[in-house]
Amino acid sequence: MTYAQTLDYLFSKLPMFHRIGSAAYKADLSNSIALDVLLRHPHLSFPSIHIAGTNGKGSTSNMLAAILQSAGYKTGLFTSPHLKDFRERIRVNGHLISKKYVSAFVQKHQSAFEKIEPSFFEWTVALAFDYFRYCKVDVAIIETGLGGRLDSTNIVTPMLSVITNIGLDHTNLLGNTLSKIALEKAGIIKHNVPLIVGEKQKNIQSVFVKKAKELKATLSFAEEKFSIKNVKQSVAFMHMDIHREGVLYAKQVKIELAGNYQKKNILTVFNVVEQLQQAGYKLPISAVRNGLEKVKSLTGFRGRWEVMGKKPLIVADTGHNIDGIKEVVRQINSIKYDQLHIVLGMVADKDISSILNLLPKEAIYYFSQANIPRALDAIVLKDNAVSFGLQGNVYASIKQAFIHAKKKAGPADLIFIGGSTFTVAEIL
Repeated sequence: MTYAQTLDYLFSKLPMFHRIGSAAYKADLSNSIALDVLLRHPHLSFPSIHIAGTNGKGSTSNMLAAILQSAGYKTGLFTSPHLKDFRERIRVNGHLISKKYVSAFVQKHQSAFEKIEPSFFEWTVALAFDYFRYCKVDVAIIETGLGGRLDSTNIVTPMLSVITNIGLDHTNLLGNTLSKIALEKAGIIKHNVPLIVGEKQKNIQSVFVKKAKELKATLSFAEEKFSIKNVKQSVAFMHMDIHREGVLYAKQVKIELAGNYQKKNILTVFNVVEQLQQAGYKLPISAVRNGLEKVKSLTGFRGRWEVMGKKPLIVADTGHNIDGIKEVVRQINSIKYDQLHIVLGMVADKDISSILNLLPKEAIYYFSQANIPRALDAIVLKDNAVSFGLQGNVYASIKQAFIHAKKKAGPADLIFIGGSTFTVAEIL
């Protein structure tokens, strides 16, 4: 098969959460274990850092990968979903897995896989681990897909477990309270493996404390150790002083991710760096600075408060749950503009009403839907939005919505594109 034929096979034959949602979710690890046995346990060939969380795990994963690369470590990075190219999910030192490797892997294992009947995500995890072994990576950053306890990535025993935060997302699969979701994320905690939790959230911190104690995993909360002061922000960068336990640790660190919400993630990153240094990894502050300043070019990371134009200012962000949208709205409110235009598309399995209730009422909306089965119908989206005082028109595609927004916007306006990962993907 050619690479294009390989993707057609995968997309058509394997259930894909990215496209169809919960019908593709496998709530056990049996397939992942079967694939691992078939491939002779590739994840045992490299040390890993396992990262879960409702928001911020992608940013945290990419920043850590960029730092490790800057320090000279051959670094594997597994993330999801992809924006434009499936191969974005699997990178080594920022380079996408080759088309040839993807096709050869499928052809080699196709008949065996069809007996196991994996989901698209289960198959992709197996491919990633196999590729990282082939590339002989020094370390791999492994981001969970959904949840933690039953996520396909959870066959790894990492050298470090990381949980960024807990919010309400995928409640139909993970539970409808923060405590239930926290328990699912805590499923990545392993015996005697250090755990770092980014945010110390009052009502659920006990979930992690209890689980870590049971498994004899040392636990640290990043925001207890590290803090940020003297933040200076531009459209595309943030500069900030990093303090460790009240003492200046790094002055005016430049970060190539400008969203305000990255201030939470950066604390987690510095805590992880410190833990790795204690484990013997040579991560000088020069490598940390370089990784953070060049994270996009080093890893290919996109879609987080991404500036796509200046006059008018055009920004895209993949935030798609309640906490993510809250942060996006805070960021929008920090910017001066004449008129706000929002190109909006959402998926049907989110808490639509709660999200719409957060969005700015003074904006002009351009309602549409991404070209995936999970997408919420644009007319339904508009009808719901009107009940929350949001006004605008429906467009046949995300691209058409964006074109109309650009035609209508003045040079001092702000065009924001978001609501789901897939909305942003179609513009990028």
